[in-house]
Amino acid sequence: MKALGQFEVWFAAGSHDLYGDATLSRVDKHSREVAERLEAAEAVSVRIVHKPVMTNPESIRRLCLDANAADDCVGLIAWMHTFSPAKMWIAGLGALQKPLLHLHTQFNRDLPWGEIDMDFMNLNQSAHGDREFGFLETRMGLRRKTVVGHWSDPSVLGRIDTWARAACGWREAQTLSVARFGDNMRNVAVTEGDKVEAQLRLGVAVHGYGVGKLVDAVREVPDSAVDRLVDEYEQEYTLVPALQRDGERRESLRDAARIEAGLRDFLETGGFKAFTDTFEDLAGLPQLPGIAVQRLMADGYGFGAEGDWKTAALVRIAKVMSAGLEGGTSFMEDYTYHLAADGPKVLGAHMLEVCPSIAAEKPSCEIHPLSIGGKQDPVRLVFTAAPGPAVAVGLLDLGDRFRLVANEVELVPPDEELPRLPVACTVWEPKPDLATAAEAWLLAGGPHHTSLCLALGTEAFADLAEIAGLELLVIDGSTRIGDFKKELRWNQAYFHLARGL
Repeated sequence: MKALGQFEVWFAAGSHDLYGDATLSRVDKHSREVAERLEAAEAVSVRIVHKPVMTNPESIRRLCLDANAADDCVGLIAWMHTFSPAKMWIAGLGALQKPLLHLHTQFNRDLPWGEIDMDFMNLNQSAHGDREFGFLETRMGLRRKTVVGHWSDPSVLGRIDTWARAACGWREAQTLSVARFGDNMRNVAVTEGDKVEAQLRLGVAVHGYGVGKLVDAVREVPDSAVDRLVDEYEQEYTLVPALQRDGERRESLRDAARIEAGLRDFLETGGFKAFTDTFEDLAGLPQLPGIAVQRLMADGYGFGAEGDWKTAALVRIAKVMSAGLEGGTSFMEDYTYHLAADGPKVLGAHMLEVCPSIAAEKPSCEIHPLSIGGKQDPVRLVFTAAPGPAVAVGLLDLGDRFRLVANEVELVPPDEELPRLPVACTVWEPKPDLATAAEAWLLAGGPHHTSLCLALGTEAFADLAEIAGLELLVIDGSTRIGDFKKELRWNQAYFHLARGL
């Protein structure tokens, strides 16, 4: 089954009536075969649904309106098999509210050189028709992705899937509700933001609750539910002796399980797929949620600490986009640096809440003091993240727009063991290097909380930004500070003008 098989992308070829029924029949046959091959491809994670050939303005308008109304449809792929006069597409594309991918391909991969006649030329003129279509997309100022190459090429399939995953992430944002327990961490700036604007621009709805609501849900958890969760902990993790049966801290493990059960029930009942908390507002909770948050993230929930609803939403969206892929996604924080001349690195961690989906080994379930928050010692999962490429992405509110900042990184093993570090962690080398990456991140105003994604690359977040109309700044192996500063200034001017008067 496809990883995102609950969603579908509609596939439509463009042509026009002047070619006659025989040619249009072949166009339909070709487009159906392409759509079916895309549907069958393991590399494409959504369903591909073939639509009839578009030959007039009304059929195109109806296609786009139907796509808007179809809950399962996350986007539209358009391909001009022949020449399709682009003015026919104005009304439809003007009404389209779903993401658009322009596939610039042709049915045949190779030219049959010795057989080419004018019938062949009239039928196989995507090189002509797609340029007409591309002009109109540009003339209308449409946000879209353009993919060029033969539809059977693995790289083309990969780029289509990356866009489809971003389209699924955008759909998730449109319906995403975030539960915010307590408020923002006091006096912290970057985790604040305009929640009304977020709902207008991204669709994300943030709902605030007093921690007492969560406390009530936790208190209502029956002992039988706690017993089941504790059994799961014993099966899935390595428990330190203090948390094992007859261990002196066993009751703390049960408290942690009760928090997880109550929190999970609250989120499921309210239809929330992301949430935040803050150690400054725990009310009647016996400990700061640790293992509860980690396990909920592993099940696909988004999370942000200290009231950071933007990162909570971003983590959830990234988890939807990366469904079925190797690697994981976690809430993360740049915590401290290793500034040795022979290999500067970042040690990423948080007080408790790192998702085990990025773990390199079976997590250890441990309990340690937490010198902040004023509650009992919290239970948490401890592990080190798996090595490999990843991207750290932050979402910030600049007042006049939202900005995504993405830094490509390489996760590496720690230089030495970390026997006294009581939390899950990861170590990475930022691209192009720590000094350049950190300077660029600071210039961009990037937050200290991020969504660290091992399953997706930068292109997926670029597609998401294009669909959503977000500013995106990428820090990668080619980043140079002088050019990055220019990009910041250009973007400032562009987004100011793009808002209009």
